[in-house]
Amino acid sequence: MLNQVIKTAEKAGKKILEFYETDVEVITKEDDSPLTKADLAAHHIIVDALKEIDPGTPIISEESGLPSYEERKEWTKFWLVDPLDGTKEFIKKNGEFTVNIALIENQKPVMGVVYVPAFDVMYYAEESIGAFKKEAGKEAVRLNSPVFEAPGKARIVVSRSHGDDQTAKKLAKLGIEVSEEVPSGSSIKFCLVAEGKADLYPRLGPTMEWDTGAADAIYRYSSSEGEKFSPLVYNKKSLKNPYFLLGVNTKTDLESL
Repeated sequence: MLNQVIKTAEKAGKKILEFYETDVEVITKEDDSPLTKADLAAHHIIVDALKEIDPGTPIISEESGLPSYEERKEWTKFWLVDPLDGTKEFIKKNGEFTVNIALIENQKPVMGVVYVPAFDVMYYAEESIGAFKKEAGKEAVRLNSPVFEAPGKARIVVSRSHGDDQTAKKLAKLGIEVSEEVPSGSSIKFCLVAEGKADLYPRLGPTMEWDTGAADAIYRYSSSEGEKFSPLVYNKKSLKNPYFLLGVNTKTDLESL
């Protein structure tokens, strides 16, 4: 099934690139976030494919209506999709946008596919096999990176579109000194930690479950020593994630620091 999901992400990514190479028409959603025709086209490709690949399993996509919690709370398994994560990066045409598809079981991702169409890079992971990165024309490489242990100096991933000046101050309270900032967009930030190009991803801003599910799987399974700790939980009553610190082995309450 993983291979089918990978092919679906590639198909959606190729469709997105058709829009990327033209003038991007932007619609503003009710929450003021941007939406493009590329988001919607990718959404339909992915949802239609998942219904064929795994009929009967519910699907939550950023671009579809959200079922009530009364209905969702009974789910033990569902697909979680962000057809185009990093719409702002897509509009800016910097290439740092992704297709995200995750399979959630018992409130955690057990499979995740993150495709970066502009660079033809595929990250994928499954609980039973680990996490991998496949670049165009190359063999897939197993990701195996260490967990950061404080105190110490850390390379941190920072958002290109959601910057803040509080992160370093909060990390300092945990004994963490920022040695380098690694800017990136969309769910690629998780993947950079998973492949060891950064140590931590501190997030002091809003994200939704569909923003993180697939890339969270890439991170969780990016170790040959077993599953890494992630503070994120899925299918909550509210699909909004709390602030989080990814890359350490314990839950950290960044909001109270």
